[in-house]
Amino acid sequence: MVFDVLQPQQKKMSKYFEKIEYKMDVDFLAKLDEAREYAGIPFIINSAYRSPDHSLSIENPTSSHIKGLAVDIKAKDSTTRGLILDALRVVGFNRIGIAKTFIHVDLDMEKSQNVTWLYKQ
Repeated sequence: MVFDVLQPQQKKMSKYFEKIEYKMDVDFLAKLDEAREYAGIPFIINSAYRSPDHSLSIENPTSSHIKGLAVDIKAKDSTTRGLILDALRVVGFNRIGIAKTFIHVDLDMEKSQNVTWLYKQ
């Protein structure tokens, strides 16, 4: 049996969100896992970490996505939206943006806390 010592197996940071782990905050992912568990439905992530040169980062250079502290979760209908919002609040998220097709959630302590906003359509 041969082991590659140059490429150690990395520990998963998240139970449900392994595909978005790149440059994401570990504590944020743990809380997101907790919310997903509580909701009992899949969270489909539309957007997670964004590099500073991503077009949306250029438009909004203070985006929490750049810090790995935010995701946008697909919300296809009002039932799904309600389950996601309830779960996010229960586990302690308090920065939530609501759009027609997604919910933004972040854990950016450098921004105003206990806020919910609507995106213009």
